Amino acid sequence: MLKRIEVKHLRVGMYLHEMCGSWMDHPFWRNKFMVNDPQDVQSILASSIREVWIDTAKGFDVEDGQAVDEADVEAEVAHILDDAAHDGGIVEQVSMAQEVARAAKICAKAKEAVSSMFNEARMGNALNTADAMPLVEEISKSVSRNPGAVISLARLKTKDDYTYMHSVAVCALMVALARQLGLDEQQTKQAGMAGLLHDIGKMMIPMEILNKPGKLTDDEFLAVKSHPEEGHRMLLEGRGVDEVALDVCLHHHEKIDGSGYPEGLAGEQISQFARMAAICDVYDAITSNRPYKSGWDPAESLKKMAEWSKSHFDPMIFQSFVKSLGIYPIGSLVRLESGRLGVVVDQSPKSLLTPLVKVFFSTKSNMRITPEVVDLAQKGCLDKIVTREDPEKWKFADLNQLWAAAA
Repeated sequence: MLKRIEVKHLRVGMYLHEMCGSWMDHPFWRNKFMVNDPQDVQSILASSIREVWIDTAKGFDVEDGQAVDEADVEAEVAHILDDAAHDGGIVEQVSMAQEVARAAKICAKAKEAVSSMFNEARMGNALNTADAMPLVEEISKSVSRNPGAVISLARLKTKDDYTYMHSVAVCALMVALARQLGLDEQQTKQAGMAGLLHDIGKMMIPMEILNKPGKLTDDEFLAVKSHPEEGHRMLLEGRGVDEVALDVCLHHHEKIDGSGYPEGLAGEQISQFARMAAICDVYDAITSNRPYKSGWDPAESLKKMAEWSKSHFDPMIFQSFVKSLGIYPIGSLVRLESGRLGVVVDQSPKSLLTPLVKVFFSTKSNMRITPEVVDLAQKGCLDKIVTREDPEKWKFADLNQLWAAAA
């Protein structure tokens, strides 16, 4: 039986079914678990959560008079049902500047959640993907408000958190791409969950191989190539994993021309979701800093991927992917007709060719200028992008800080 109680009545031995509040506000990455540690109780008491649901069939009950009034429970149930009825509805779109603070909180909580989930998998504990659904929903909401915020922030990784934040980034990219393709809300969440779990098999590969700065030996490369099958096996042993996540985990390294792995599938043999994941996975990988190379510029990465698309990717899905990010994704270094260099800080709803650009350098005087955000879509703006620039050529050490600070 489910009961809603005030957190002051929570004690060790109770089964926590759900917390009354946003997933972002409570101190754990999962909602449902047995309270075995007094420190868990203290963590909840120290948070902004004031009430929780417990399941008395799975753990201790409260003493008489400590449950919330029945009328309040009915009102709460009605509220939950109302939220469910509106789930997937229209979310107000906002600017990068408005969303970036929320996206930063989501990325921080997401890293903690994915790290915990993946490390549990590494220790052999069975996964329950329902635990990760609140994370997918938070990422999905952020993407609805402004796709660039969480996608761009998740790209800023260290070598130590690469696997975890790569999973967060691919989740967000899959959600944005699913929306661009017109998939329904259920399919969009499935795509996001599949993106989150696609690299779970890397937990079976030694970290010294994953983080090796030099060239891999043949044996090390074979070990890395085993992660789709290892992940698929781990997901099969878990609970609540749907066919989309299983398929994407196993097939996100397949290529349209049949040269991928592990099964060498080609063309339509590869599902739509796996073809989506192949694109999202590669984009985040090549735009992120790795132990063995620096990440490529986002716009340059799309150019390279376009060259590979005939053999690697589904061309139609790749076109939709570009539309979901913009021709000049956030973080791209561009040259304007005025001779100024700038970094893209947000997209324009009017055109893929007219993003918001933070200019900070004059090629005419060859020196820094006072940073200024230019809306190329604004009526009367006479400037425009003439080309993308290679960040390696200019050696701007603060390029990521420039677009993040602008946001």
